[in-house]
Amino acid sequence: MYYTKEEAEKAVLVGVALQSKGVTYDQMCEYLDELSFLAETAGAETVKIFTQNLDKPVHATFVGKGKLEEIQAYAEENAVDMIIFDDELTPTQLRNIEGMFKGIKVLDRTNLILDIFASRARTAHAKTQVELAQYQYLLPRLTGMWTHLERQKGGIGLRGPGETEIETDRRIIRDKITRLKEELEKIDRQKVIQRKNRGKLVRAALVGYTNVGKSTLMNLLSKSEVFAENKLFATLDTTVRKIAIRNVPFLLADTVGFIRKLPHHLVESFKSTLDEVREADVILHVVDISHPQFEEQMQVVNETLAELIKEPKPMIIVFNKIDAFRYVKKEEDDLTPILRENYSLEDLKQMWMSKQGSETVYISAVRKENIEELKEKLYAVVKEIHSARFPYNDFLYQEFNE
Repeated sequence: MYYTKEEAEKAVLVGVALQSKGVTYDQMCEYLDELSFLAETAGAETVKIFTQNLDKPVHATFVGKGKLEEIQAYAEENAVDMIIFDDELTPTQLRNIEGMFKGIKVLDRTNLILDIFASRARTAHAKTQVELAQYQYLLPRLTGMWTHLERQKGGIGLRGPGETEIETDRRIIRDKITRLKEELEKIDRQKVIQRKNRGKLVRAALVGYTNVGKSTLMNLLSKSEVFAENKLFATLDTTVRKIAIRNVPFLLADTVGFIRKLPHHLVESFKSTLDEVREADVILHVVDISHPQFEEQMQVVNETLAELIKEPKPMIIVFNKIDAFRYVKKEEDDLTPILRENYSLEDLKQMWMSKQGSETVYISAVRKENIEELKEKLYAVVKEIHSARFPYNDFLYQEFNE
């Protein structure tokens, strides 16, 4: 869904460089750039960003009193609709900050991501997963929530369970959480049966940071029409397609994108979705090489994969969006330090060639550049696993298992 500037809610973003967590000012700015993209995805327009350096969060209000007053003055003067903090606020912090901003919504990063997931969930499975995560987030924040919701009439941060359900007491919320967990367990059991019914076909999984082009690549490789757009979390449901390269069949799964500070409740709720990654034989780690912080994004994905996968698996690193890659060439007499943007694509290729352990390929899924090279690398890995699994089968006549 796209919003005009007139329709978009006006948002102020708040970021803190926390020394106790090792967050530098530059890192905080990177996080805020991503938060601004999240806000845009949700339908908000960022009109102002406030930052602060702190050793650790202020217990009662997260940021200092003076900074809050500065934000409050700007918000009232400019008719701001919401204040969005880049870190998760405790129930106490949320309540205290809301007390200062009468009539203005206060969200944290977790609430914003949950809202985006709620607006993008399409299937019953995804809706149940998101709804469970929302209720788990809301439960400790019920105190003072009702008057806050009475002041607001929908919009970002309030999509999902609905006002009438949120206004129930803790007991009913806990009952709801229990029921949703039971529903997910039932769906998960069905998913397990579906995976078993696929037989022993080799499985490959597309993983990566959100908005790196996984779904576009899925469409190319499988010749299908998986929803893809230049927005965060365009894909929530795992899509599995049965495809073949040179008559060697395998399954390819497109998974939900990862992100920094992904809410714990969402990780728990989407465990079954991530089972496709756990059970994959081959991992295709898709990276947006045109992004200034692509290496940090890779680290986020690798850390998540390390939690999911206990044994090493074959991996192909797919550097996507080479068509969007840009670099600034340094002059010979420029003695300033070399920055990330001063490396050319060839420089990066040489750097990554020296890093052993994974195959790499550089493509443009949008322009269909180097897709055949990717297919060759994928074919080599899949064929090796397939040969070990079906040593007596003739590849030319191997039929797909239903």
